[in-house]
Amino acid sequence: MQPMQHDEQSFGKLHLIPTPVGNLEDMTFRAISILKQSDVVLAEDTRQTKKLLNHFEINKGLESFHQNNEHAKLNYVIDLLKKGQTVSYCTDAGTPGISDPGYLLVREAISHDLRVECLPGATAFVPALVDSGLPCDRFVFEGFLPHKKGRQKRLTRLQEEDRTIVFYESPHRLLKTLNQLVEFFGDDRNVSVSKEISKLHETHYRGTLNEVITHLETTPIKGEFVICLAGKS
Repeated sequence: MQPMQHDEQSFGKLHLIPTPVGNLEDMTFRAISILKQSDVVLAEDTRQTKKLLNHFEINKGLESFHQNNEHAKLNYVIDLLKKGQTVSYCTDAGTPGISDPGYLLVREAISHDLRVECLPGATAFVPALVDSGLPCDRFVFEGFLPHKKGRQKRLTRLQEEDRTIVFYESPHRLLKTLNQLVEFFGDDRNVSVSKEISKLHETHYRGTLNEVITHLETTPIKGEFVICLAGKS
């Protein structure tokens, strides 16, 4: 495959901007600078991103781009880039494309030989994995498990996985998911459950699945969670 041959100044550039998963101080200087220079800022939720822009005194108009309208707006965004516009995309928290919208836009931009750059920055699973005490030199990221169809098939496939396995989970499904992990991996499998990464009440629950479930059954479950499960010995 040959690199792009067109004049780099003739087309615009798509920036994927990681946004804080909790503490606003996790925003990078570079991300702030690029947002200030952008012609268009796309947001998964304009209300959420508006709060972020206001905090850093970035006065930009916002346009929505999320899983319910991304197909309809895709050609519009590609046209902006072809006209030389600098477009930045922010999801609600973390890095676009990681259990969030963004993949479709990146794929389409690349297919048109347009420049794409994802900035390094916040994402919830990396600090949760490093804080887990489980091996993090090799791991597999599963994101959110399917709610119904394909859920058991996915867990069955993972039973032989020897790398640390990382999941995302919502508070109202957390205990159900942990108990289902017991069914597939045994109650003595080590796990770390992290909540509210980088926020004031960040907490990590570590131990066997049985120990962590027993503790969480008597603990108010609020916030967003990352589950890091030890791989098969």
